[in-house]
Amino acid sequence: MMTNKDIIYEAMRQSAVDLGANIEDFTKDENVIVKSVNNKNARAYLTLPFDIDLVTYGNNVVASVSDECYDIAKEYVEKYMLSDIFSTPKINVLNEKLSPLDLEVCFMAEYFLPDMRALEKKETKYELRLMEKGEFDEFYNDIDTWSNAIINGKRDVLLLGAYDKGKPIGLAGASQDGDNMWQIGIDVLPDYRRQGVASSLTSNLAVAILERNKVPFYCCAWSNIRSFRNAISSGFRLAWSEMTIKSKEFTAKMK
Repeated sequence: MMTNKDIIYEAMRQSAVDLGANIEDFTKDENVIVKSVNNKNARAYLTLPFDIDLVTYGNNVVASVSDECYDIAKEYVEKYMLSDIFSTPKINVLNEKLSPLDLEVCFMAEYFLPDMRALEKKETKYELRLMEKGEFDEFYNDIDTWSNAIINGKRDVLLLGAYDKGKPIGLAGASQDGDNMWQIGIDVLPDYRRQGVASSLTSNLAVAILERNKVPFYCCAWSNIRSFRNAISSGFRLAWSEMTIKSKEFTAKMK
């Protein structure tokens, strides 16, 4: 089984691929700016190259940027403290600088990795069923109910279901977003929430992923307290934060 050192190394390795950086860039004392480039080994859902993507593992900020945005990103990460770069009102300043380029801050997310000192299979009174790819196609017929657990038919590789008398009441899915990084998504029906179902599904699926020598990771928006609490309860700990700039046209479609 992997150690915490193995897990954080693999996460930084994937971030380095995504950003066009080096693994050691994330542990430097000073902020680092690199040019964003296409990479077929980047996380599958990323659109590269970035205009600006900012990542911190807690020590500094690594900024992956386009040539057009280089000066804006450089001024921003050099002017403000780490604690300010990912918070308002400084983000408003960045948006003002980006506006003439028809760009703005779009995604802000926190990413969690399992802490091997805390991760364990949490029990539930409900039956759990682990399904391999090709064994859970029926759930794509109800994608609205399970939109977090099953994301993409090509990338979904594992599904863990919780069942009450044969009825699926919660699903946790693993999406192969990188060669060695599998993202966990979770859905629990409203009537079955606050019973520990989510943490049981998440922790058990995380162990199943690790048993396959892959690294599970978990993502949520900064304001999603329920999801944040589930990550902690399931044995995950905050590993990195990421902020991505997109075109105004792109963000408008999400409003």
